[in-house]
Amino acid sequence: MFCVIMTHMIEWSVPEEKRKSCVAKGKTEDDCKNYVRLLEFLGEGGIYACGTFAFDPQCVFINISSFSLEKHEDGSMKMETGKGKCPFEPSQHYTAVMAGGILYTAATSNFLGTMYDISRATGIEQERIRTEQSINWLSDPEFVSSAFIQEDEKNNPTGEDDKIYFFFTEVAKEYDLYAKVKVPRVARVCKSDVGGMKTLQRRWTTFLKAQLVCEDRASGQRFNVLTDVFTVQHQPGDPSSTHFYGIFTSQWYFELSAVCVYSLEEITKVMNGPFKELKKTCENWINPEPIPTPRPGQCLNSALMEQGFESSLKLPDKVLTFVRDHPLMENSVVAAPLMIRNGITYTKLAVTLTMASSGLKQHMTTVLHLGTDHGELHKVAVVGPNATLIEEVPLFSAQEPVNNILLYKVMT
Repeated sequence: MFCVIMTHMIEWSVPEEKRKSCVAKGKTEDDCKNYVRLLEFLGEGGIYACGTFAFDPQCVFINISSFSLEKHEDGSMKMETGKGKCPFEPSQHYTAVMAGGILYTAATSNFLGTMYDISRATGIEQERIRTEQSINWLSDPEFVSSAFIQEDEKNNPTGEDDKIYFFFTEVAKEYDLYAKVKVPRVARVCKSDVGGMKTLQRRWTTFLKAQLVCEDRASGQRFNVLTDVFTVQHQPGDPSSTHFYGIFTSQWYFELSAVCVYSLEEITKVMNGPFKELKKTCENWINPEPIPTPRPGQCLNSALMEQGFESSLKLPDKVLTFVRDHPLMENSVVAAPLMIRNGITYTKLAVTLTMASSGLKQHMTTVLHLGTDHGELHKVAVVGPNATLIEEVPLFSAQEPVNNILLYKVMT
């Protein structure tokens, strides 16, 4: 495949022998090409790119000034494994985010696409940790989005650690039903987490997840499949004002879309609440008691460090065992839809906030930029409880889905 920027082009294709080997393993000709799934800017003026590379993910470094692939002294391409950083298959759900120069990913981690990981994929080898291989942690997930929330250096009195959030849809294990019910989730890990000493060794000790509920209370309609999330600060420069806007559809109804928004404050409250537990004797979910100290799953802060827990490696086994067995929170993060559209399937979302005047008063207007599965861009203004479609723009001549929306700010 090709990565194109303006008139410059880099060719990074799969060698013929490797392509034939991929096809011989039962994959299609198209899938055995190289699909670039990750492009992240590096601090030293380069771009880190990862591709599927015929079901053998690989990563390369792009020199921005010369716009070329970096090479070793012997002329060979500077390439490293992309396993854990990039999916094997071009159509697999995947998300990644850079946090302090370190890559965090949510992707499949094997050729068959049956194993899933949320991991710290780069950085010091000993600190590359991932989720436990347990259906209680991840149950056939479809990863959607991720966000790095960095604490305010000037206003962080408790010394809270930075956090990474992942959004996905998975098969629920908390419901005793015959059908596979999908549920949208938000999961959180902490930037300073380096795993446990014995229990949860090279695994997250801070992995917690909660259900996202997007429900129209008037009709009782619940939208249970999350397809995209856009992160925005309502007060620029204030991480605590972060909100997550999500596109939801339904597992049971087609061409039905809704947009719900969740605040970081609401998510944090749920993550600090009670845990959910399955009592083996009667197969009922209950709130476990007692919760060990220090609280399982919490991020490092000044209070923990003062108690001698300056690293996750210092956490007691009883705390790590508890969080290993109880990654799911009891309460859900609940929101009512900002808008619902019948007969339309939205695929991608971007959000802008603008100040508007009404008489002597000023109010915030949220503008949703929504891509459809038929290649249109819809612009929706949200003021209070009212959502108004103000523009529809056809983007493609064919009815192709919008797979990405990138906001571009014109400098004045």
